Amino acid sequence: MATIDGWLATWAALGVPASAQVRAQHAQLVLRYTEPHRHYHTLQHLSECFERWGELRAHAVNPAEVEAAVWYHDSIYDTRSSDNEVHSAVLARETAVELGVPRTSAQRIHDLVMSTRHAVEPVGPDAEALVDTDLSILGAAPTRFDEYERQVRLEYGWVPEATFRERRAGILRGFLRRPHIFSTALFRDRYEHAARANIMRSLRALE
Repeated sequence: MATIDGWLATWAALGVPASAQVRAQHAQLVLRYTEPHRHYHTLQHLSECFERWGELRAHAVNPAEVEAAVWYHDSIYDTRSSDNEVHSAVLARETAVELGVPRTSAQRIHDLVMSTRHAVEPVGPDAEALVDTDLSILGAAPTRFDEYERQVRLEYGWVPEATFRERRAGILRGFLRRPHIFSTALFRDRYEHAARANIMRSLRALE
């Protein structure tokens, strides 16, 4: 769960003991995820990610780094920007270095956050685990998926309806064109069918 205890455990696994500084970074991150313009990319999304991450933790080579990337992958979010992941990745790396994580590890956390741009298929077990965790909402129960779609629309409330429908449909069709939505065998077995059914239902509503 996206709790202070989980946060402290993540950093402890990276060799960073609990401190006022570490707690302050958590408080700052919570403020980011509770910004008023967010409706999906919130603490709810973060908590759901950690719930699914528990299923994939054994898949990762460097699980603590993946956990740090989960915490930061949507730390900066502006629907009018195309560089959210870039800025989130930089913030993750800078925070890790500031807290005393070795630069090589901090760079890997940065690179993991960048993989959530979903521009290409993730490479390596850590990126696969992170990206599947981030995309797990696609395979959620229909009621939660439909709520997610409404939340995304709220975040893009400034976009005209016709434009939003066209662009959202394009994104969803992109997922359907992939040989598989999820990169890990575990999530393909558990959530692939549900994800495709959810997306097709959403496309029918959009069109």
